[in-house]
Amino acid sequence: MEDGALLADCGNCFGLCCVALAFTRSADFAQDKPAGRPCGHLGADHRCGIHDRLRDRGYAGCTTYDCFGAGQKLSRHTFAGQDWRDAADGGRAMFALLPVVRQLHELLRHLAEVRALPAAAALHDAAAQAAARVEALSLAGPDELLALDVAAERARVAAVLRDASRRARAGHRGARDHSGADLMGARLRRADLRGADFRGALLLGADLRGADLRDADLLGTDLRGADLRGADLRGALFLTAAQLASAAGDGATRLPAPLARPAHWA
Repeated sequence: MEDGALLADCGNCFGLCCVALAFTRSADFAQDKPAGRPCGHLGADHRCGIHDRLRDRGYAGCTTYDCFGAGQKLSRHTFAGQDWRDAADGGRAMFALLPVVRQLHELLRHLAEVRALPAAAALHDAAAQAAARVEALSLAGPDELLALDVAAERARVAAVLRDASRRARAGHRGARDHSGADLMGARLRRADLRGADFRGALLLGADLRGADLRDADLLGTDLRGADLRGADLRGALFLTAAQLASAAGDGATRLPAPLARPAHWA
């Protein structure tokens, strides 16, 4: 699979996330929407009518969602271009499969990162084999995908990702282990967090201004509302665009390639 296939391509998707997902009126969404009901801003062409104004219109939550290319795979491959509006079940199968394929694509994205890590060269073959298996699963038919034990697949891949992380961070002796930690609102301004393990940690609203997060493992780290202004994230492992979009940053925030600075950052 080409890395580009792991990027959301809304132009080749039938607006699945705008219909399948539920959201609750909050700071992230201007109104309630149950799962399976199209968002009121979704047009007949499957395009969002306020895509360039989502944050201004109260839909910041939409800007932090990334399907990792699952939407277009379901729209164009799994269901062979069948519009959910014309499906006999009203699109319920498509909607149920979106989170399944999204998780598989997220695993593929992380495995691609492992294959690009020089420090994890010994794991490149294992990562390639795991990616081939996950890609084959993502191309299965609807019934097979619905029956898939996604948690088991995540567990298989987790071993490779964990080993790759350990190898990539080996040069940072004494690095902090914050995996799974509750660090909501933590004051970590200018902290030396090089090579730290934040896997699965909660950093909601944390003050990370000017923090050194080079080579830190950020797999599944909750960065919602975290202040990353001036932070150094070069070499950070398993960081995604959605995580960055949920945080605050600025022109001084340094990011790992190939991630780009979110448009709403100062």
